[in-house]
Amino acid sequence: MDIRRVTPELAVSPQISPSEVAELKALGFASVVCNRPDGESFDQPTFAEVEAAAQAAGLVSAWLPVAGGGMTHDHVNAMKTLWAELPKPVLAYCRSGTRSITLWALSQRDAIDRDAVVAAARNAGYDLSSVL
Repeated sequence: MDIRRVTPELAVSPQISPSEVAELKALGFASVVCNRPDGESFDQPTFAEVEAAAQAAGLVSAWLPVAGGGMTHDHVNAMKTLWAELPKPVLAYCRSGTRSITLWALSQRDAIDRDAVVAAARNAGYDLSSVL
């Protein structure tokens, strides 16, 4: 797994497999958010498969699928709600982690200083300077 810590409460990663979910629990994560639609690529597990593994490991899971290039205000508002409700820390994933960190950053732009979000994203390997 390529887990990239953004804040003490958030990490993002590329696609995870059901066999890796128990390790997430061992690493201290409490929740998993999938931002990838099912069927985006032939080799990805379905959210139902990841969700079943999360339940077996004692993790809360949520599915907020965002098609590449298709992020909307509704997605951002839904992520804001999820972020307020999910037990922390959270691992959010998609194909590369970019949609997940972008969605989180946009959902938190009223709560966290823009420069702090951009710096945290940069430290995790993502450039959000043109997004926020």
